Amino acid sequence: MLASTSTKPGVYLMKDAKAAVIYVGKAASLRHRLRSYFGSAADITRKLYGMMPRVADFEYIVTDSEAEALLLENNLIKRHQPRFNIRLKDDKTYPYIKIDVQQDWPRVDIARRVYDDGARYFGPFASASSLRKMMALLKRLFPYRSCTKNITGKDPRPCLEYYIHRCVAPCVSLVDREQYHRVIDQVILFLEGRHETVLGHLRSEMDQAATDLKFERAAVLRDQIRAIERVAQEQKAVSRTRQDEDIIALAQGEDEAWVELFFVRQGKLTGRDHFIMQGTRDESPAAITGQFLKQFYLTASFVPGEILCQYEPEDLENITRLVEERRGKRVSLKVPVRGERRRLVALVAKNAQEGLEQRRAKWLADRDKVSMALEELQEHLSLEAPPMRVETYDISNIQGSNAVGSMVVFEEGRAKPSSYRRFKIRAVQGIDDYSMMQEMLRRRFGRMGKGQPETNGGTQGGGSKGRADKDWGTVPDLVLIDGGKGHLNAALEVMLELGLASVPLTSIAKKEEELFIPEMADPVLLPRNSQGLYLVQRMRDEAHRFAITYHRNLRSKNSIGSAVDDIPGIGPKRKKALMQRFGSVQGLRDAPVEEMSTVVGMTRSLADKVKASL
Repeated sequence: MLASTSTKPGVYLMKDAKAAVIYVGKAASLRHRLRSYFGSAADITRKLYGMMPRVADFEYIVTDSEAEALLLENNLIKRHQPRFNIRLKDDKTYPYIKIDVQQDWPRVDIARRVYDDGARYFGPFASASSLRKMMALLKRLFPYRSCTKNITGKDPRPCLEYYIHRCVAPCVSLVDREQYHRVIDQVILFLEGRHETVLGHLRSEMDQAATDLKFERAAVLRDQIRAIERVAQEQKAVSRTRQDEDIIALAQGEDEAWVELFFVRQGKLTGRDHFIMQGTRDESPAAITGQFLKQFYLTASFVPGEILCQYEPEDLENITRLVEERRGKRVSLKVPVRGERRRLVALVAKNAQEGLEQRRAKWLADRDKVSMALEELQEHLSLEAPPMRVETYDISNIQGSNAVGSMVVFEEGRAKPSSYRRFKIRAVQGIDDYSMMQEMLRRRFGRMGKGQPETNGGTQGGGSKGRADKDWGTVPDLVLIDGGKGHLNAALEVMLELGLASVPLTSIAKKEEELFIPEMADPVLLPRNSQGLYLVQRMRDEAHRFAITYHRNLRSKNSIGSAVDDIPGIGPKRKKALMQRFGSVQGLRDAPVEEMSTVVGMTRSLADKVKASL
């Protein structure tokens, strides 16, 4: 097979015995690169030594150039998340700030993906918490609207945000569209780091307001200017060149690396963030840097003219070309060796090392608590060993309607969302929590050892429907039921019926946090300050959250469907587009026909039909 492999550039995918992709790589010559994997064992690296015994097959994709292969490699790594690749941790979930400047009255929103829809995006942010800090700062500095109402300018009175100077109240026509967009322009300039430009505009507005004897307006602008000046003063001047730079350094652990990123805009440090790169065992800092640059900047909303790195990345030429294509202008990728820039990189590297050490210290502290919790559960529940895998089950319904069940999994005391599963209850009618719990457990444990996915209405929390699912064949060390003794007896009946009496079973009652065990008359009461009780409560609460979220989604879907599904010409795609734009049936009712007709797939006549039907 190797002899017939193309010598052109391309991407190759290594697969294990279950056809799962475990590694993605690129090559200038596919045949030469693949031969290196199957050559002499003496030349094999430590990473390949661990990977190659797992490789059962491979496939490749030919590209026109090495640069194209680099882009395809990056996309495939994001799609498959192969265990032997260096990859940004959960990068698909990194949030952005979105401002749809095409709207008449734009809002500052949170987005999970970047689309080519004409809106402005800023990010990605490493976490939702860092993004929300920025959102809170923006709201404190700029009076844009945060409501979701349809702006007509005819509301009887503004809301509280106007009176505390957090909104300019377009809802009551206190500003026109042009004036409101000036506020949004200031937000965008601030996010771009153009603070002096923002201050210049505001000072001009303040002077004009004072000239027009609008002293109250001038005072509001004065306070806004002072607030932005305080933020600007807190941002340290780090460069005399007053240009835009990103500074990147990393600290490497065993199988992950902490990448620290400083944002310098017009010579000032305007922000910083950090990202975790996984799968870095036995990898060089140059390889980690290269993968970070590819995976971060090909989705970043802003690429500066200069990027300073602690290490020169692998494949520098192709990465530079791709980053320049993203920016649309020249980008300088440098590793400074002396002077001011070298000191800046050293400062970022020091922060990266401290961040990694704090992460390791926290992990060690958490591990000690988790070990203590698992040992307490083993002791109090009379288990043979600490319960390393615990599956927790809960039911959610209102008067029997839209009944759903949830299964959440904790492994070694940590949530494992990829193994979560959710069940739409099909066979039970009316209010019968016990029977609903039994249906869910039969459907889950009836597949024990078969590795079969849930079908016919069951939905999976992670993974694709209809795909073989190894989790169904995994025997838990403990099954935890949310409920009292009645729920436990109902669950025990199913486990006995399926021949699974050896699987440890317990339930937790909310009132006194009592743990019930089969064939024990008295409940187990864990000490109120015990780590074991905290862990059980976390698992119970997570199962409840997962169940009730699914239940609400079904209720929302059904209520929306009843109102929109019967409108002629509105199918699933148009309904989805309308809900994404307006959020609810009430939002549709309030929306102007003109705005509704601009939604993808809609026309003026269809918008008239929707308006008339609602």
